[in-house]
Amino acid sequence: MGGERALGVFATALVVAALATPVMRRLAVRVGMLDHPADRKVHAAAVPVLGGLALYLAVVGSLLIAPRTDALAQLAAILIGATWVSFWGLWDDRRGLGAATKLAVQLTAALVTLLAGVRVELPVPMWANVALTLLWTIGITNAINLLDNMDGLASGVTAVAAGWFLVLAAMNGQVLVSSLAAAVLGACAGFLVYNFNPASIFMGDSGSLFLGFVLAGLGVKLRFPANVPWVTWMVPVLVLGVAVFDTTLVVVSRLRRGKNPLTTPGKDHVSHRLVARGWTTREAVLLIYLAGCCCGGVAIFASSAGPLAAYAVLGMTALGGLAALVWFECARPSPPASPGGNR
Repeated sequence: MGGERALGVFATALVVAALATPVMRRLAVRVGMLDHPADRKVHAAAVPVLGGLALYLAVVGSLLIAPRTDALAQLAAILIGATWVSFWGLWDDRRGLGAATKLAVQLTAALVTLLAGVRVELPVPMWANVALTLLWTIGITNAINLLDNMDGLASGVTAVAAGWFLVLAAMNGQVLVSSLAAAVLGACAGFLVYNFNPASIFMGDSGSLFLGFVLAGLGVKLRFPANVPWVTWMVPVLVLGVAVFDTTLVVVSRLRRGKNPLTTPGKDHVSHRLVARGWTTREAVLLIYLAGCCCGGVAIFASSAGPLAAYAVLGMTALGGLAALVWFECARPSPPASPGGNR
């Protein structure tokens, strides 16, 4: 029955997103919510930026048919927090917000989920779990926001991660995570019809912040009763490995150049570097999708592995990521103009 409900949530979210996105595209043109061409962007015409609202409607609307869960208050808290950051993301798309304001908004949303009991539960002091929850929530929210720099990239990477979260939740009988993951997967799949290169609509900050916050909540709520916390903590990190790596690369790159990583936009993301090496936009995005699939496969293995095997795989993954970071950063060519790149 749980599988049937998750399938229903997925299908509903997909249909709602597929129907709502063109409506939001027309609305964006009417109200002037457009991403205009600029020095760091290469799209020749203005592109509507209300896709985040379509994603929001698809996720929230599809959850109306989700099964009842004992953690309904926690699900509501995640959606309230995600709504809060999405609203301010919409304001940022329209008017612009400073980095400090964005951080305050995200911190407030994270505190809402904390008060509802959505927090990391490692065998460490409570203050450490609270700090880890805030760091994870704000970090992943911004990681997906930063990843929204090329057609179809953030929505596709989010869909891949949500798919793995859905599989992991189904394996461990978690209704809240499976329902929310199915909703996000369906919404992103429906949205990708219009957002994949060449995109006819962007999700904007309202969409990327919303998706990032929800993914962070999924990672916190994922539990593995058959394994120990000192192993399973790494599973959400691995599932979201692509976003974590891209953010790490950007931060390291900008710090090395003496730039503020939070306020300095640029074409220094993995996607831009792949294009600079000769891949097309579509090829670069699909390669990153593939990397996300590989990260999810490693996460599945780690979720049921013993400590020795899990940490061995984590170590090899980390070494591979470090090698990739050094290669991208130290052997990069001068990047040419490439699609997207507004982060």
